[in-house]
Amino acid sequence: MKKHIQNILLIVIGAAIFAVSVNSIIIPNALGQGGITGFVLFLNYTTRANIAITSFIINVLLLIIGWKILDKLTIIYTLIATSTISLFLEFIHLPHFIPDSSITASIAIGILVGISVGVVVVGNGSTGGTDIIALIINKLTGISFSNALFILDLIIVTLLTFVIGLENGIITIISIYISTQIINFILAGLNPKQAFYIVSKNYDEIGNAIMKDINRGCTVLKGYGFYSKEERNVLFVVVSRRQVLQLQRLVQSIDPNAFVTVSTVQEVHGEGFTYFLNNPT
Repeated sequence: MKKHIQNILLIVIGAAIFAVSVNSIIIPNALGQGGITGFVLFLNYTTRANIAITSFIINVLLLIIGWKILDKLTIIYTLIATSTISLFLEFIHLPHFIPDSSITASIAIGILVGISVGVVVVGNGSTGGTDIIALIINKLTGISFSNALFILDLIIVTLLTFVIGLENGIITIISIYISTQIINFILAGLNPKQAFYIVSKNYDEIGNAIMKDINRGCTVLKGYGFYSKEERNVLFVVVSRRQVLQLQRLVQSIDPNAFVTVSTVQEVHGEGFTYFLNNPT
């Protein structure tokens, strides 16, 4: 029950931030946005359609489409998000923010929208619209949520550009890119690390040095050289980015012939590493 309350609170906070970004920055600056919000803005700019009502209707239709594909709890949370966004769009009207530079508005929109969508998704919901489609694409294809969202946003913005103009369309794309990076940071980049796979005959000495000098634990994986037909011990260790050079030098000093691969790990959970939110199932 406590977890549900926490998720709903996150969703409501994200929905409020999203509504403020639309009413106070996007519309006053005649800019656009990606997804269904962008399509709704297109209708508002061309026909003066009510944003709150139109957004709610379209999102409910998309929720019906996603009912058999998405997790039911996610759909319930998304319904809460889309409902609160519509309410906030209708009733929250803070002072307009119209800076001298359109780029400033673009940055502000990107940050606010990115935070709002990221917070809502952390709460196991979505802001509706193409977020629902992006979640479906993620579930069916494995494409990351943020990348699927960015692709869909570009399609919508292309249509919107014919109404708001090429310059504002480009500025809108910049804001969408910024929001995508913010979403990436919130969802998967809160704790970026580097993973090392080290193949060396001196694995024991290297492992002891890593624990002593870098203060990181190691895991020994059993490998088998396909060409040599010999068993190999492979060290697996995850370190922070600031420790990468130190680890590389350490391995080089012990075994210059060691085979080392390094890859980026978006987020790490577990002993010795911190993380933002834990969503137990």
